[in-house]
Amino acid sequence: MERIETDILVAGGGVAGLAATAAFAAAGFRVACVDPAPPPAEITDPRSDLRSTAFLMPSVRLLEEAGLWRGLAPHAAPLRIMRIADAGGPEPEVRETADFIAQELGHPVFGYNLPNWLLRREMLATLESVPGAHVRLGASVTHLTPRTREAIARLSDGTQIRARLVVAADGRDSALRDMAGITARRWGYGQKAMVFAVSHEMPHEGISTEVHRSGGPFTLVPLPDRDGQPHSAVVWMEHGPRAAELAAMETAAFEEALNTRACGVLGRLTLASPRRTWPIISQVARRLDGSRLALIAEAAHVIPPIGAQGLNMSLKDIAVLRDLCTDALRTGQDIGSPERLRRYHWKREPDILARVAGVDTLNRAAMENLQSFRDLRLRGLRAIHGIQPIRRTAMQLGLGMGRQPAPAEE
Repeated sequence: MERIETDILVAGGGVAGLAATAAFAAAGFRVACVDPAPPPAEITDPRSDLRSTAFLMPSVRLLEEAGLWRGLAPHAAPLRIMRIADAGGPEPEVRETADFIAQELGHPVFGYNLPNWLLRREMLATLESVPGAHVRLGASVTHLTPRTREAIARLSDGTQIRARLVVAADGRDSALRDMAGITARRWGYGQKAMVFAVSHEMPHEGISTEVHRSGGPFTLVPLPDRDGQPHSAVVWMEHGPRAAELAAMETAAFEEALNTRACGVLGRLTLASPRRTWPIISQVARRLDGSRLALIAEAAHVIPPIGAQGLNMSLKDIAVLRDLCTDALRTGQDIGSPERLRRYHWKREPDILARVAGVDTLNRAAMENLQSFRDLRLRGLRAIHGIQPIRRTAMQLGLGMGRQPAPAEE
């Protein structure tokens, strides 16, 4: 039986798990990452999956510090403006837009959007040359035994790993969370999200557009141009029965429904990838810490895909946990001690609960079909966007920043 000794074991090799592996390794720790999925197959046609992930600037900085951003940057589309378009009138047409502009905060962009088909591939390629990082694909943690000074994990391939800290990044149905006896509160909305990519007539100009009508937000997020044609990733949230109906449509019928829902914001849209559908839930773990264990990403929290909050919350988990571990290393303390992991829970829980509650409220408001509620939603948008201090604070909170003073006038 193979035995591995390391400082940190990361269970889960998705984007969050690989980011955590790189971040801890860059901070000077020995890190082992395990995931049951095999290595990503070579993709000959990127159009087969043009879903995307938006990284806001605090997350980009973490990826830079972890040494991952250099391989990702050439594939990234900048997000300069976050636009909310209200289409809640009697007809499916935009009646008002509100632009939240990164330059108002003194930044050129809010972040960058990247196609999912390359994320895991590029991150794994980078980690191959990172000292202290070891990635084992095709294996999962089947048993975890925490001890006073370490935890012992047994993998599905028979390998044993000893680590001072175990990081659970193994998804919303986390096996490690269950092993630790940590429960999670989950609720649904009767919604599903369809994700796919489109080409369109008009350039997106770095603008991410969220169109509100009913059923949930309809969001177009910029992708890099392909073959000289502008492209965007789409997240279309709808009530379950309507989503099932849309998913079953032939392409021509679906594109007609798509263009009606998009309200012409980028001109004519053409489907450019397969459609994927999944149920929308929110979920919060009761604790983020266990014995020698820290929960991050969807093992800790799940929210609807609104405002690019989900994965960016996950990378904030990583940044906070990394800083706590780095401080322990500097002062000669135990990175997996109960006190250290309680501090991680205390630092992250308030922000997580606030963001889950905020996104839950926004999603329920976006689902409303009654005209009176749609009109109330429009008045709320006007109030947030129309008053500069409130608008700036909303943007700072969306980025995960505290309230900051306005930049000096030139």
